[in-house]
Amino acid sequence: MSALRDAAMNSKAWPFVEARRVLKRYEKQPPKKGFVLFETGYGPSGLPHIGTFGEVARTSMIRHAFSVISDLPSKLVCFSDDLDGMRKVPGNVPNPEALAEHLQKPLTSVPDPFEKFDSFGAHNNAMLRRFLDTFGFEYEFISATEFYASGQFDEILLRAAEKYDEIMAVMLKSLREERRKTYSIFLPIHPETGRVMYVPMKDVNAKEGTITFDTEEGEEMTLPVTGGNVKLQWKPDFGARWAALGVDFEMYGKDHSTNTPIYDSICRILGERAPEHFTYELFLDENGQKISKSSGNGVSIDEWLTYASTESLGYFMYLKPQTAKRMHFDVIPKAVDEYHQQLRAYEGQDEAARLNNPVYHIHGGDVPKSDMVVPFSMLLNLASVAASEDKEGLWGFIKRYAPEASAEANPQLDAAAGYAVRYFNDFVKPTRVFRAPTDQERAALEDLVAALKDAELARGMIEAKNKAMGKDEPVAALNMADGEDLQSIVFAVGKNHGFENLRDWFAAIYEVLMGASQGPRFGSFIALYGVDETIVLIEQGLKGELG
Repeated sequence: MSALRDAAMNSKAWPFVEARRVLKRYEKQPPKKGFVLFETGYGPSGLPHIGTFGEVARTSMIRHAFSVISDLPSKLVCFSDDLDGMRKVPGNVPNPEALAEHLQKPLTSVPDPFEKFDSFGAHNNAMLRRFLDTFGFEYEFISATEFYASGQFDEILLRAAEKYDEIMAVMLKSLREERRKTYSIFLPIHPETGRVMYVPMKDVNAKEGTITFDTEEGEEMTLPVTGGNVKLQWKPDFGARWAALGVDFEMYGKDHSTNTPIYDSICRILGERAPEHFTYELFLDENGQKISKSSGNGVSIDEWLTYASTESLGYFMYLKPQTAKRMHFDVIPKAVDEYHQQLRAYEGQDEAARLNNPVYHIHGGDVPKSDMVVPFSMLLNLASVAASEDKEGLWGFIKRYAPEASAEANPQLDAAAGYAVRYFNDFVKPTRVFRAPTDQERAALEDLVAALKDAELARGMIEAKNKAMGKDEPVAALNMADGEDLQSIVFAVGKNHGFENLRDWFAAIYEVLMGASQGPRFGSFIALYGVDETIVLIEQGLKGELG
């Protein structure tokens, strides 16, 4: 066993923990189908959202971890339940009233309200695939409509007819009394109207492979269960899909967790082994409500990528998947900066530590170096005071701070500068609230201006602060272009002016000068923005000329 594989077999990173569970399925013999199958499901009743992407991203991380610990080949299938009937019209599509007449039709039979694809289901499938392809996922896409119509599901459907009573017994236990009277695992599709019918069965003929029922208009009808004439209810469909494909692993949200015994039982009744599962906590919007495809709350895939890189989104998905996370715009800057912090940490880590680093799993082991010489949060503040309309407006400051940096040599930084300008203009600028300084803050800010103008005065302030703290030691010459030295000046001014909690001092700086209550290290900001420019900024803040 290689050193990497040995370390991976002992890693506590959750993708390796899950990969080891999958590997254990085949410790005695390899899979008969010739590969290990990872699956993600997609319900295209609304536009794809970040939760959907999260399933594919996380499953891909586990699949890569599996490839590290095993030589068994594997596949990832993304299965779209696009044969499901449209039960309500989504509220976030154009001309929703035009869809009302198509209720209960399979999504692949509903016209595309965006008028770009053959159906609404095809549109939503395309939106999902477009993003997955952009991110570079390796997957096979399967449409339920094609899967049923092509006959690939026929063997399992015939088996379901044969085991109808057993599967119904599992389902009826989970249903209320009223629902039991009309429930059937089979949903016939009306050959004329094309609507999915929720009607009870009068007969299930396993020998003939047919079902007989009364339509909603009272007409008796018999249809074969094969060839796309019927679909399974969603819970039986889950377990039947596992059986038909030979799925070895699938993750899903906490809202599915109570159904896991049902899915497993149906898969086993149909003669196949249930897969390993992983239940993740749900994504919430800024108000703590579950993100919904139909309502369109939370952050969409395209919205995240307007303001940050795909890698930062992957980082957010990696973190604590079994902890509920709020998914709103304020999390984006933090995710960007933490992602780059992990990239920088990766370079100095040993193999075991690297396998526990999120970026190893985000990049499938091929981890790039960070070229972000300026944090994203700093770029946001720079965009705030520089009033830049595009990233080129920030590069003049960046070049002064890091002369060796360039758009060509630092493509991550260049892209982040563009993201920062957009994020600032869309989210920060409209919510800024500048305030006047208190008397204590005004005196401190005036002294900060004096210190920035005179390095010797600044050194005396730092020495005075040190003496008050019992550290009577000289201070070396200050470098007024160095972020750490500038931070020492800011710190000393706050301490000398009686700020018991220096967080209050730094909050005051940002509230007076930038209209926000927090920001990055102000010394580093001064080094980036420029000492003279910062002096002008403070003087404007003292005069009430900002905002």
